[in-house]
Amino acid sequence: MAQGKVWFIGAGPGDPELITVKGARLISSADLVVFAGSLVPVQVLAIARAGVPLIDSAPLSLPETHALLRDCVRSGGLAARVHTGEPSLYGAVREQAALLDADGIDWDVVPGVSSAFATAAAAKVSLTVPGGPQTVIISRLSGRTPVPEAEALPKLAAHGAALAVLLSAGEPERLQAELLEGGYAPDTLVVLGHKVGWPGGETVRTRLADLAETARSHGFTRQTVFLVLPGQDLPAGASQSKLYDPGFTHGLREGQEFGNGPDDTGREGED
Repeated sequence: MAQGKVWFIGAGPGDPELITVKGARLISSADLVVFAGSLVPVQVLAIARAGVPLIDSAPLSLPETHALLRDCVRSGGLAARVHTGEPSLYGAVREQAALLDADGIDWDVVPGVSSAFATAAAAKVSLTVPGGPQTVIISRLSGRTPVPEAEALPKLAAHGAALAVLLSAGEPERLQAELLEGGYAPDTLVVLGHKVGWPGGETVRTRLADLAETARSHGFTRQTVFLVLPGQDLPAGASQSKLYDPGFTHGLREGQEFGNGPDDTGREGED
């Protein structure tokens, strides 16, 4: 029998409609689904075929999870390993993939929607601002999983970029202090996204100076994304994209210069 394959699938932030079409198709055709039970909503698994084993990986060790995937693939099956959010961010794909490689098992990855982007969408904010920050940094507080000293939050904050902080809701006071230490202004907009995409999920806007108090008062102790968004208070005229400015020329449109009277050629200058 031909050997099957393992697919690592990003399930997105919680909303079952925020999984990719490809990810949904693979889950619906899989012979085994292994998922992170506390983070992947059961609605995502409802598309699996009847009778297909749905196994929660939470109580399993890495070797036990690997054995399930290996046995499925060696019998010719398709195994769907379903992760929350985007698998490349704080996921466990690398160590699982190393075991698959050692056993000569084919695998691939389907990306998912990060909770950082889902929070921005739910809050109706833009991470980058024309005339303001053009860089987005995704990071976390150092904890049981250490963060390299060069990537400590105060050093990242010194760039003044937009910053998405994940996996840090348990220490909002330290998070606030490190962001202020790095140079963000106390009145910088911060959006807290709690369980965005899940029933009852919400976003809350606050100032950096009130970040910890806001998180505590709302009971946001886990599954919370913090979007630090400098530049959101720029005047509208200073923060408009040039792409649709009628005077902006790009490869698919020549800009128009207005105010030349009835003989205006619509060009920026004479040929």
